[in-house]
Amino acid sequence: HFLLLVSALRYLLAYAMFKTVSPWWYRASFLGALVSYAIVCYKSLGSPQPTGAYIKKALMDENVQYFLLAFFWWSAKPVPLALIPFFIFSLFHALTFTRTTLMPRFLPPGPPLTAGGSPQPHPLAKRLQLWVKANYDKAMRVVAYAELVIFVRVLLGALFFRNSFMAPLAFMHFLRQRYYQSAFTRDAIAVTDARMTDLVRRAGNPVVAEVWDKARGLLARWAAGPIQAAGATRRD
Repeated sequence: HFLLLVSALRYLLAYAMFKTVSPWWYRASFLGALVSYAIVCYKSLGSPQPTGAYIKKALMDENVQYFLLAFFWWSAKPVPLALIPFFIFSLFHALTFTRTTLMPRFLPPGPPLTAGGSPQPHPLAKRLQLWVKANYDKAMRVVAYAELVIFVRVLLGALFFRNSFMAPLAFMHFLRQRYYQSAFTRDAIAVTDARMTDLVRRAGNPVVAEVWDKARGLLARWAAGPIQAAGATRRD
């Protein structure tokens, strides 16, 4: 997680300031994501098994899906925006690790609430816990909208030959899975769809409106195809 955070921050800052940066930082970021997700997948699923049941369970696991996505980004042409969701996930995971593992080793515990009770966490650890709890849902909403922006980016990138045509296809399938597994993704898609539909209607162009309605219908039918909504809890 710390490898991902440091490398992604270095790469994204350079990207935001239009500076040249080595793609090594991009690869290192997703290498950190691959290692962290591999550990979580191993803990939750156990050793890989060449059975249909295991493969089906693994493919429906959110952690496996993000592991596969991280591998795709790691092996493909860099798309800087793709780092944002992984950066946010690792940030919250690193903060939780800092609070639960590092702080107790270096900060003295607070006094117990009652005589003979257990010591309380250090005040700084408490504040960190409250901050994480208060901002987690907001961060997940940012992730959901960021993933929609990433899809638009790779779709346009494929049309203008900035990335492979495989990128929007793979990411569209990933978003389909997220739609069934994440309330944040469903909300982001619903809000975006409503705003886009409103903009099309206001434009007053019947041809554009017809194309938009057909596109929405095709996407809705594709998304409604057979899929199993898995219940695996993500590492975050």
